[in-house]
Amino acid sequence: MKLKDLFSVIPGVPDAALSSELEVSGLFNDGRKVTQDSVFVAIRGSQHDGHSFLGDAANKGAAVLVVEDTSLVPATFQGLVVKTENTREALDLLSSRIQNDPGEELFCVGVTGTNGKTSVTYMTEAILNAGNIPTGVIGTVNHHLLDKVWPSDMTTPDPIFLQKRLREFRDSGAKAVAMEVSSHALDQKRVHSVPFNTVIFTNLTRDHLDYHQTMENYFEAKQKLFTDLLWKTSKPSTFAIVNIADKYGRRLKVADPATLWTYGTDDSDLRFEILRMDFALTRFKVITPKGEGEVELPMSGNHNVMNAMAALGAGLSAGVPLEVCIKALNSFTGVPGRLQSVPNSKDLSIFVDYAHSPDALENVLTALTQVRENLNSHARIWTIFGCGGDRDKGKRPLMAQMALKFSDHVVVTSDNPRTEDPKTIINDVVTGLSANDSEKTTVIIDRKDAIFETVKKAASGDVILIAGKGHEDYQIIGKEKFPFSDVKVAQEALNGRI
Repeated sequence: MKLKDLFSVIPGVPDAALSSELEVSGLFNDGRKVTQDSVFVAIRGSQHDGHSFLGDAANKGAAVLVVEDTSLVPATFQGLVVKTENTREALDLLSSRIQNDPGEELFCVGVTGTNGKTSVTYMTEAILNAGNIPTGVIGTVNHHLLDKVWPSDMTTPDPIFLQKRLREFRDSGAKAVAMEVSSHALDQKRVHSVPFNTVIFTNLTRDHLDYHQTMENYFEAKQKLFTDLLWKTSKPSTFAIVNIADKYGRRLKVADPATLWTYGTDDSDLRFEILRMDFALTRFKVITPKGEGEVELPMSGNHNVMNAMAALGAGLSAGVPLEVCIKALNSFTGVPGRLQSVPNSKDLSIFVDYAHSPDALENVLTALTQVRENLNSHARIWTIFGCGGDRDKGKRPLMAQMALKFSDHVVVTSDNPRTEDPKTIINDVVTGLSANDSEKTTVIIDRKDAIFETVKKAASGDVILIAGKGHEDYQIIGKEKFPFSDVKVAQEALNGRI
């Protein structure tokens, strides 16, 4: 793309940029990747300031430096310097433009909330695909379009990577994208150039306070998706689908041009009535602005029904008929690491789930408890969980309290300790326990040992929840990733059970 076309989206740029016929070789915010005749954008991060690498970018042949502060631009630099108040915003605009604005060619669904984002995007994908709208997914587990899969390092990638992926989706035949939108991404302007058609709010509970500091800051970051971004979109028809059973959902403001559909309560626009639920299936009636029907979702738990309602709303907003939406949910195959069943012949119900916040753990354990009550079962519930290192420490005792509230036995173990001592993390967790809780609580630091020991002790008919890591196939110890899958370890433990 020519420099003049790329910078046409940035207000107040020098005339030299708007008249330059230079063919730009690339756009970068990492000084190590800069190429000859490229554009380097200096971003102020929490650990590094991109302005410190302006010299490196210049030496590698950058044609344009986009900065907030010109004082660190090398005196010998002969290229163009573009000064802007917010380089994150500039990077977002340039990232979309250099890929010829792929979001304009896609039906874009953005899902935000503490819990449920992955499940809602996968369910939305299933519905849109069933409606002959090939859909790419961007999120925590991976990025994928039909049978093509790319690995994922974060919930929402940086704008350069994100816009490249959107272009790749479109060029590979996608007509839509369903993407998880994290609070970090909203705060850091990674998705502001995505023209969303439909945005979804699932819930807001304690998480990421190591970054946001307060719940109010966390909420305000989420709020931007429904105001700032919906106001900016060029799409002719937009929808906001909001869970008003959540107190933050009830507070959420929505841009005036958007159609608001609520879910989660008896007087919502999208309503449901559960008819039957067991560990493998939930049958429920739906009432929507587009009609009524009955769903047989091959998953358990009220929270998964809520996720299904959000996805159903997304499908209806895209023009998919209700009967097609229902058929897609009836045949939904599930989400890796989201109440994922580990099949076995040992008469144990074993589930692996990504729940790593108090609310997420409550949702999953409530579902298992309700099913046990519905079946009049005397099965015991065992919960294995840990807390991640270098993350919000305040939620650790709350996780213990939630696990104990709904479980017969709790096994506290390691999650991804990262650079923290696993013993220190576990000590923080057990501060949430009282003296009376010790009889039903066991501490086993090694996660594999914890899973093996629990599978060995569980009686026929019992339920085991392995929480915290879900789809992850690794464990982070120090700064290294080691192969580790809760599902595979559970299978190994089952094979060793006599």
